[in-house]
Amino acid sequence: MTEITAENNILDLAPAVDHEIEEMIKAGVHLGHARAKNHPAMQPYIFGVRNTISIIDLAKTKEKLAVALEFIKSVVVRGGVVLLVGTRPAARKIILEVADRTKMPYFTERWIGGALTNFKVITKRVEYMEQLEQEKASGELGKYTKRERMKKDEEIVRLKKNFDGIRVMKRLPEALFIVDINEDSTAVREAQRMKIPIVALCDTNSNVNLVDYPIPSNDDALPAVRFMIGKVGAAMEEGQKQAQEKAVAAAEKTPEEKEPSL
Repeated sequence: MTEITAENNILDLAPAVDHEIEEMIKAGVHLGHARAKNHPAMQPYIFGVRNTISIIDLAKTKEKLAVALEFIKSVVVRGGVVLLVGTRPAARKIILEVADRTKMPYFTERWIGGALTNFKVITKRVEYMEQLEQEKASGELGKYTKRERMKKDEEIVRLKKNFDGIRVMKRLPEALFIVDINEDSTAVREAQRMKIPIVALCDTNSNVNLVDYPIPSNDDALPAVRFMIGKVGAAMEEGQKQAQEKAVAAAEKTPEEKEPSL
C-alpha cells in the first residue's frame, strides 16, 4: 500500500485528476477510517495511507458511482421505487431534501424491522396511521374523552416518526440506497433476503461484498455525504424526467403509430 506524504500526495498520485474528482476531494469523499479499521473487502478501493488514515481511490469511486447512478436512473425510468435509507445525523436532512424532491420513500430516524420482509404488516401500520390522521382532521376524535384524545395524538406522533417516510411506498421497492451499511445493517439483510438490489456508500470499514452497487466513499463527513446523496437525487430526477417524456411521447402517438407492424 502506498504511503502518502506531503511530497507524495493524493493529487500527485492520482492518474488524472478531473473536475469531478477535484469536487470529491474538496468534499472529503476520499477520507476513510484509520488503517486499523479497514475491512479486507475494501482493500482494492484504498489508494494509500496518510497519517494512518486510509485514502479511497477516487478514480475507482468515479467509476463505481457512474455504474450505480445509471442503475438508479434505469429503475426510475421504468417507474420503479428507490427506498432511501440514511439514519445517521449527517444524512437525515439531505435524505429528506431528496425524498421531498423525488417523492421517494425514506427512513431517516431508524430502520423498522420487517419493513421489507414483513411488508404486509408494515403496510397495515401505515394504513392505521393514515386512518387516525383522517379521523383527527375530520373531527371524529371529538367523540373521545380528553385523555383518550391525548393518547390518540401521542400515537399519531409515534406512528409518524416510524412510518411517515414510507407512506408513499405502496409496494416493495425495486432498489435501496443506503448511506451507511454498518449503521443500517438490518436494512441490508432484509434487502438481501428479498433479493432487492442495494446501492450504498462504502467507507473503508465496510464489507463491500454485501452491496450490489457499491460506491467507495466517506460515509461520515457531511460534505461527502451531501455530495453523494446529491448525485443520487439528480439521477432519480433525471430518470423521472425521462419517464415523463416517454409517457408524453406515447400519448401523442397516432393510432396508426401505436398499431404494431405485421
